[in-house]
Amino acid sequence: MKVKCWICYLLLIICLPLSARIDHEYCFRVYLKDKGETGYRVSSPEAFLTKPAIERRKKSGIAINETDLPIPVAYIDSLRDLGALPVTQSKWLSTVVVASPDSLIGDRISNLSMVDSVKWIWKGKRRISEDVTREELSLKTEEVPLMQKYGYAEKQIEMLNGIWLHEKGYTGRGVSVAVIDAGFRNVDRIGAFYSLRMQGTHNSVSREESVFEGDDHGTKVLSCMAANLPGVMVGTAPEADYWLIKSEDNRSEFPIEEDYWAAAVEYADSVGVEVITSSLGYFHFDVEEMNYDQSSLDGNTAFISRAARQAAEKGILLFCSAGNEGNGAWGKITFPADVEEIITVGAITLEGEKSSFSSTGFTADYRVKPDVVALGSGCTVLDARGAVRYANGTSFSTPILAGLGVCLWQAFPTLTNYQIAEILRTVASRKNRPDAEVGYGMPDMKKAYELAKQMSEEI
Repeated sequence: MKVKCWICYLLLIICLPLSARIDHEYCFRVYLKDKGETGYRVSSPEAFLTKPAIERRKKSGIAINETDLPIPVAYIDSLRDLGALPVTQSKWLSTVVVASPDSLIGDRISNLSMVDSVKWIWKGKRRISEDVTREELSLKTEEVPLMQKYGYAEKQIEMLNGIWLHEKGYTGRGVSVAVIDAGFRNVDRIGAFYSLRMQGTHNSVSREESVFEGDDHGTKVLSCMAANLPGVMVGTAPEADYWLIKSEDNRSEFPIEEDYWAAAVEYADSVGVEVITSSLGYFHFDVEEMNYDQSSLDGNTAFISRAARQAAEKGILLFCSAGNEGNGAWGKITFPADVEEIITVGAITLEGEKSSFSSTGFTADYRVKPDVVALGSGCTVLDARGAVRYANGTSFSTPILAGLGVCLWQAFPTLTNYQIAEILRTVASRKNRPDAEVGYGMPDMKKAYELAKQMSEEI
């Protein structure tokens, strides 16, 4: 009787659909040896790059090269033929992430002639897209308006002399900005964002899910730059053009987050974005063997850091949070904050002291990081209900400063991303004595404007 029951059980399992028997899968990052024959030529970029992306490169004198070429369809098809489902890819770093319920598929993929190596980067339950019904309503901020234009956010802008820059007429208009984050819940319904000059959205984790659902971390981050409700909250770049991009998978913490982030940055590049602000950082994962160590903080080891460097080399002005590990065992900045060519932002208090949680430098190769700081303790933000809240984190000091960087570039568009970054360091409060806690200090945007004007006149 027991034998018959066991046989019946086996037959039941075999007859079940595959989707019912397998509810988990593995993801692998496939490193390609080369791009192979893509069918495209660097001399004809209009075939694989958008006009805005080409124009940004031309403006900065950046040559289009093989990293800009797409990954060949033939390579993707070869992976599919082995039963691997393509999840995301990076043309800059020549990688493809694939998923499979077979944990051994990585071994078979590594035998392909086009493959250099394969790395396991995720394990978990399959993502099942759910239909989310959202109540149709408008979210209005209920805070009592203040007399000052910037409302509850005035101090965080005033500290950087950003109001002076706004009064000169520079509020970000005409500059394309991507905010890469974990989600932008209800941004499409909050009154303070009704004037948001949104150019589009993108979800590099799941194309089927809206960025306006789920996490509201990006909502708070975006409010620091784009909120525009005089008397309650006005951000640092309220008239910029915005792309909202989700790259964080909240289900778990695995290295695949780096691949989603790289895909998000490449998407931003593809639509011609000029500035990126990102309040995400990584170093610790759910599987201990996948963790980074501090010797990798050299700006070139971590996958996400290599992607950030490529973004800067494509002419994008990239602001990244230093991280909130100051009180933890790690202590240091997180990846990709270690990249030399980007602006890493730490956090300070209203008194100008380093926020205790703000991650410190230096990098493993002894470079100054963070680069600069802005208010990160008690920042004014808007939550998913459109209500004013006070929040702590380099997640918020970063967009506060990034928005003013946007305004500065609006004023002097002939300068390069590297020049804008150097100006912000040069006019900071500790430019002559940078340290591992606040870097070069807090920038003064009036001084930044004056220096940028001088530099632009010399061009």
